[in-house]
Amino acid sequence: MPDKARNDPHASMTRGERIRAAARTLRTPRTASWVANETEVSVKTAQKYLNQLVEDNVLRKIEQGDQTLYCVDQLMATYREVAALQREHSREELTNALDSLRSKITGWKQSYEVETPGELRASIADLDDADEVETRREVASEWEHLSDRIPVVRAALNEYDWATKRDSISA
Repeated sequence: MPDKARNDPHASMTRGERIRAAARTLRTPRTASWVANETEVSVKTAQKYLNQLVEDNVLRKIEQGDQTLYCVDQLMATYREVAALQREHSREELTNALDSLRSKITGWKQSYEVETPGELRASIADLDDADEVETRREVASEWEHLSDRIPVVRAALNEYDWATKRDSISA
C-alpha cells in the first residue's frame, strides 16, 4: 500500500462519505468544483451528493451570479444541536450550564472592566506584555464562543417540556 494511502484517514472512505464529511465543515459557501477538488471526486459526483445534502437540510444552496454555492444550513444545524442538548441533558444540567456560561462572562466583564469581547480585544492596544496580550485574545475568543452558546442552551431549556413530550416513544 502506498504511504499516502496508509497515512490518509480518508483513504478508506467512499466518495460519498468524503463529500459528506467535507460538506459538514463548510464555514463559507463553496462551489461543487471546490468540494470536488478537496475530496478528489468529479464535479458531477460532488454535485450529486451536495444536492442530496441540500434535500436533507444539511446544506443550503445559494445562487450567486452564475455560480451555485453550498454551505452548512445553520438554522437546521442549530435545531439539531438544541435537540441533542435536550436528549443528552436534564433540565437541571442545562440550567447549570447556562448559569456557568453567564458567570464566566460576568467574571470577564469584571476582571477586565469591559462589556464586550470587542472591547477586550481593543484593550490589547494598551499592553506591552505578550503573555497578557495572548491571554486577552484567548479570553475574547472564548467569550464570543460562550455568547453564541447561550441562545442555543436557552432554546433547549425554553422548549424542554414540549420537546421531551414529542420525543418520547409511546408503547
